[in-house]
Amino acid sequence: MHRNKETNASLERLRNEIDKIDSEILGLLDRRANIAIDIAAIKRNANLKLHSPEREKAILKRITSLNKGPFPEEALKVIFREIISASLSLEEPLKVAYLGPEGTFTNLASMRHFGSSVRYTPVNSIKDVFDMVEGDKVDYGVVPVENSNEGVVSYTLDMFMDYDLKISAEILFEISHNILSKSGDKSKVIKIYSHPQATAQCKIWLEANMPGIPIFESVSTAKAAEVASIDNEVAAIASELAAEIYDLQFIGRQIADKKDNYTRFLVIAKNYLPKMGKDKTSILFSLKDKPGALYEVLHPFKKSKINLTKIESRPSKRRAWDYIFFVDMEGHIDDKKVRKAIDVIRDTCLYFKHLGSYPSTKTRCLCRQKSEAMLKADNCF
Repeated sequence: MHRNKETNASLERLRNEIDKIDSEILGLLDRRANIAIDIAAIKRNANLKLHSPEREKAILKRITSLNKGPFPEEALKVIFREIISASLSLEEPLKVAYLGPEGTFTNLASMRHFGSSVRYTPVNSIKDVFDMVEGDKVDYGVVPVENSNEGVVSYTLDMFMDYDLKISAEILFEISHNILSKSGDKSKVIKIYSHPQATAQCKIWLEANMPGIPIFESVSTAKAAEVASIDNEVAAIASELAAEIYDLQFIGRQIADKKDNYTRFLVIAKNYLPKMGKDKTSILFSLKDKPGALYEVLHPFKKSKINLTKIESRPSKRRAWDYIFFVDMEGHIDDKKVRKAIDVIRDTCLYFKHLGSYPSTKTRCLCRQKSEAMLKADNCF
């Protein structure tokens, strides 16, 4: 009994300390918010853009560099992303379009990057995202571009040929597929719905656990969840957010065949960012139809020791056997050696376009092996 009293007294004392700290945090957040409002007023008077991605990046970099633990660094980033998002909403809420409906992985990636205090607009197609940004209906758009298991999202690359928009950021998001239904009872399921890429990423699990059940294609994982929410005999492969939104139960969690499953998303805008320290540049170009043309274009990058992290080719759809190449490289277009290499290749290309320079994520390219294979095939190594 005495020990219980001591334990309860210790817990009460520590909880009181936490309550005191929480009150101090709240006071500091309100103080920070008031300063953010003052900054917004100064920016409006000077006709400056309210949103400053480079300032946000600098804040997160500074905070994580100051962190000595034990608070987890990734959790710290999420918290400060929400603080920044909420502060910006007091100035003027950001408007962001994403491939919907609500509950897609693009929705989750958007929230990871911009926070929850943003005016989000789900749209029906990747083209709609580009249209919203180009038409100034939103500040930014978020679209998927490649998956570590299933490869590139070709339609996203095609859109860059038709729109004069820039990549302002990339988001690398770990994908966790779940199979959901209204009841959570596998025995009641006679149909499964999902996006084709999600289905392909869960093929082994589905064959082992739900063999013979027909799988139907959906425009998105969230749309599949919506179908499951109104039909007791339907299961959907979708996100945890979709389970929450559509009030679905879990038949199985994390059912992807490969656990190391990431999707890369691009943030598109009217302009690209200034140098941030560790950047990536994306370009697209088409080539003259002659032997060694790809080598001639890529050699200046090798000569300048610029690391090409991704190469992808797509039919131009303008004439037969005409291809557009998409290339990601380390560095910013305002870096001297990057600018010099690009200036050299412009005259070599039939068509050239700078897609943007933006902060690089801390990971290798998702299509690295494919890029290297293409280079070797053109005798660049």
